[in-house]
Amino acid sequence: MKYAEVGLNLPIDKTFHYRIPCNMAGEIEVGKRVWVPFSRRRMIGYVVGVTDNAPVFRVRDIEKVIDDSPILSDDLMRFTKWISDYYCASWGSALASAIPSPLKSGKTSMKERMPKREEEYAPTSHLKPTVEQAKAIKEIKNFIEKSKFKVFLLHGITSSGKTEVYLQCISSVVEKGRSAIVLIPEISLTPQAVERFKSRFGENVAVIHSQITGGRRFKEWKNIKDGVSKIVIGARSALFSPVKDLGLIVVDEEHETSYKQEDTPRYHAREAAIERARIAGCPLILGSATPSLESYYKAEKGEYKLLKLTKRIDNRPLPRAAIIDMKPEIAKGRYASIISTYLRRRIEETVSGDKQIMLFLNRRGFSTYINCKNCGHTLKCKKCDSVLVYHSSKKELVCHYCNRREGIPKICPECESSYLNFSGKGTEKIESEIHRIFPTANIDRMDTDATRRKGSHDAILKKVKEGKTNILVGTQMIAKGHDFPQVTLVGVISADVNLNIPDFRSSERTFNLLTQVGGRAGRGKDAGEVVIQTYTPAHYAIKAAAKHDYEAFYRHEIGLRKDLNFPPFANIIKITLKSTTEAIAKDAASGLAKYVRKKLKKNIDIVGPAPGVIAKIRNRYIWNILIKTKDVLKTCGKLKSALADYGRIKRTSVGIDVDPIL
Repeated sequence: MKYAEVGLNLPIDKTFHYRIPCNMAGEIEVGKRVWVPFSRRRMIGYVVGVTDNAPVFRVRDIEKVIDDSPILSDDLMRFTKWISDYYCASWGSALASAIPSPLKSGKTSMKERMPKREEEYAPTSHLKPTVEQAKAIKEIKNFIEKSKFKVFLLHGITSSGKTEVYLQCISSVVEKGRSAIVLIPEISLTPQAVERFKSRFGENVAVIHSQITGGRRFKEWKNIKDGVSKIVIGARSALFSPVKDLGLIVVDEEHETSYKQEDTPRYHAREAAIERARIAGCPLILGSATPSLESYYKAEKGEYKLLKLTKRIDNRPLPRAAIIDMKPEIAKGRYASIISTYLRRRIEETVSGDKQIMLFLNRRGFSTYINCKNCGHTLKCKKCDSVLVYHSSKKELVCHYCNRREGIPKICPECESSYLNFSGKGTEKIESEIHRIFPTANIDRMDTDATRRKGSHDAILKKVKEGKTNILVGTQMIAKGHDFPQVTLVGVISADVNLNIPDFRSSERTFNLLTQVGGRAGRGKDAGEVVIQTYTPAHYAIKAAAKHDYEAFYRHEIGLRKDLNFPPFANIIKITLKSTTEAIAKDAASGLAKYVRKKLKKNIDIVGPAPGVIAKIRNRYIWNILIKTKDVLKTCGKLKSALADYGRIKRTSVGIDVDPIL
């Protein structure tokens, strides 16, 4: 009698054994999907092994084999197992991440709606690389030729030509008949990236991200699996693509926090990409103008090979920077505290010169909080421990955590006075203020509110590209990846937004965003300028970003991280407990923290428990326990065992996040 070991997409850290009926004996293979009974329901499982014995007495039969041939390769089986082990997730949930949504419901084929005719891209030849580009390409190609694993950190300043390095290395991979995966951090960057790659490689490019339809995603997945498409470009889920003979992985803007998956399995695409490249035996390029401290530290230690691009294409100068202290601006009046006198003058000059401007503020909405002048009460969400943000376009208050929407009260709900004060500023307010100051300018806004409709961000970017937009106001969606030669001025409305977040990475995020958004200026023949408005002009992250000095920032920040034993000197594992009752969440966290301390004794630093930064979201109270460790795999193994022994906690959910974005 034969038994199949099956992974199920459940939050249970184990596989399950099912008897293989005699009539299915020739059909069962590792990597195929099967229908199996589980409890009182029927589920799709993924065959991960075949054995002669089952570890349990009562074994049920497999009901049906779905696939004619395996849909998961050996490489993907190994990769998903590593995801499971490293990120404390079930193997079944990791396996489910590797297939498109239609296949998760048991389908074997799917009709695609006829899409509108795609734009045709005229093939382009290689540009002559600069000396620095040529050196980087040569180093990487050496490992491509050898089909050998190596991590390269390509540290290139903004507009230094990192993409051309990717393209030429991928050309070598395709010429050898192999495949490549290119990860990009934002869906908003996909059209521009696809244009660059399709111009070079034609229809050999498949696009994978969450916003394409199920039918289109299935078609792309099948083309990749069949070897029709050799190049895959997309967001983090593209990493699970069933490519044949993987020869190179590229992670562009490797520092981006959007590479972290928020749902189970909570993998980080950068770290996962390294493991997939290791399994495939191919090189990996991590590219960034502002590398993560973890990556740069490993490059310094020699774990990664550091390659540098220190000059812009055609030796264009980096944008000059002006730091504006906003404290004196307050005395000049209400509007000067939003747009400084200097920035206003520079906007006037830039608009009159027929050049384009980007204004950056990493907060959406109009007013970021509303309080009562009489009693001081601040309007908060009833479901979350967060303030309500006023959005003028819909004339409503919105919670940015649970999306709860409310009308605007006429009186204070606490003291019933009518002295409600709208404070703070978001992108809507900036757009409104710019319209007031420059009524004849063509102004557009790009944030998640303005780009909700399908195709809206493509339309916004097209207007900028065609020169129809004078001023683009936006959040971090405008901060990276875009290449508009007519943008000569970038204004940072408030550089302090990220500095005020209680997170050990807040300075790093501030430096990254300022450097990236500043890099949008002066990418054409005209010189650029970035104006940074701040209430903390002496902060080391702001000063280093203004000088485009990554080394200065890194040296300062790495010292602080070492003193506090934060990454890259240790990895963090966050245990999150949630309950609808605050006392239950607190008690459960205290009990579990005590138990974990007892079980994970040596070389482990356990912090907490403590309430979450936002202590309540969607009526669930949140408490966290942080574990600092230098051996994630070993610690995760012990933690899984400890949690299994501890058992379920009444009226409380428990989640584990390895390398969290706090």
